[in-house]
Amino acid sequence: MDTVDIHEGQLKDASSHEIEDVDATEVVSFTPEEEKALVKKIDMTLLPTVWVMYLLSYLDRTNIGNAKISGMEVDLNLTSNEYSIALVVFFVGYVVFEVPSKYDFSTHDLALGRSRPSIFLSSIMILWGALTCVMAVVKDFSHLVVLRVIIGCIESGFAPGVLLVLSSWYKQTEQSKRFGVFISAAVLSGAFGGLIAAGIVDGLEGVHGIRGWRWLFIIEGVITVGCALISLFVLPDFPATTRRLSDRERRIAVARLARENVTATTEDTEHLSSLGACRVACQDFRTWAFVVGYMVIVGSSTLTYFYPTLVKGLFGDASTEKVNFLTVPIYGVAFVATGITSYCGDKFPTWRGLIIAGWLAFSLICSVIVCAVYNFTARYVLLVLMAAGLWSTNGGTLAYASSAFAGMHPQARGVALAMVNALGNLAQIYGSYLFPDKDSPKYIMGFSVISAMLAVGVVVFLVLHIWFRRRLRSGIIQ
Repeated sequence: MDTVDIHEGQLKDASSHEIEDVDATEVVSFTPEEEKALVKKIDMTLLPTVWVMYLLSYLDRTNIGNAKISGMEVDLNLTSNEYSIALVVFFVGYVVFEVPSKYDFSTHDLALGRSRPSIFLSSIMILWGALTCVMAVVKDFSHLVVLRVIIGCIESGFAPGVLLVLSSWYKQTEQSKRFGVFISAAVLSGAFGGLIAAGIVDGLEGVHGIRGWRWLFIIEGVITVGCALISLFVLPDFPATTRRLSDRERRIAVARLARENVTATTEDTEHLSSLGACRVACQDFRTWAFVVGYMVIVGSSTLTYFYPTLVKGLFGDASTEKVNFLTVPIYGVAFVATGITSYCGDKFPTWRGLIIAGWLAFSLICSVIVCAVYNFTARYVLLVLMAAGLWSTNGGTLAYASSAFAGMHPQARGVALAMVNALGNLAQIYGSYLFPDKDSPKYIMGFSVISAMLAVGVVVFLVLHIWFRRRLRSGIIQ
């Protein structure tokens, strides 16, 4: 039987909506069977909800790629450069607002942080879903840019908010698989996006005088709003505040995390100012190492927005419907690879850095070969394999960072995670310019830049792996 001391205020982890305080002298005892049952219950309520929410988030974010080749580019008279700008402006708003939204949410100092995750995340989802529907009525480039900026600002608080919720519920040794489940939603959204786009564009083209690509935005936006309304009632909040658990289950949920070096906000925790939390996060070597490493991964993963374009370049005589279908295997293989990597990450948590470096090296090799091989079928296969490596490292890196920051002050940890996610996504800005139409169909410049970034990533994660292993052997960390 596991016995854990829970001091007064320890149930106040990341929310001001306390359910019940625990006496300072109380000891919470629970059996492995109770813990296993609790984790299973969490998995069955939290994971499916955030999985669907993130799938729709990524679907609404990337459907512009399918819309482009389905007639949007022609109808709006977009140039290759204007399309890249439409991609970039989303991430400008996303990056600028991401750290503030994450910080407030994790420290409950301001109004945003005083909301429950079920309300905050669902509200964000309703807003971006509604604006996705509005995308269907854009008339020109300027309308498209304005909407993309607004959607980027709104979505900025969603992903880091979900990451904070997940890291607040699971132990470090449980996080890789759960982060993998979270990221798999983005992977499958690509596959679903291609299938949905093919079905909608082909089946609804011209219905009620509306182009198929406009129906794509309408239908996906409506689905998002509907799921957001459901998530208001089913998404669990934090361990100490959720109404989805009994009082004992809440106590066990907090107690099992207290056994690890996962700091939580309590009455006894020293409060840091906004500037103080930022200073602690910025002065930590780990923060900047993960920022650089994640920028490499996210920057290289801008391939996602160009999959339809790249595939169309490889199979120039293919119909739009066939191109959308040909993007599905890319995500299907990536989904399997992500699942295997997530399992290995939890099975061998001290080797996460090496696992990530290995996948980046694999993607690097594929990218280099793409630059040298001009057989289109071979390049398509290499693109599939390269995507598997990139997607596998995405969720693994977030889980790695979450566990690496576990000993930080909770406020500083929130800022550090937000910096990794926000500055990492900054890479998508320059990544959006890597595949201009003039480079079609070989896109040598784009793959060359990605190869260089991947080489940097291999070095960064090897250094992180060696650094953590040495500290582990010396007993500095556990």
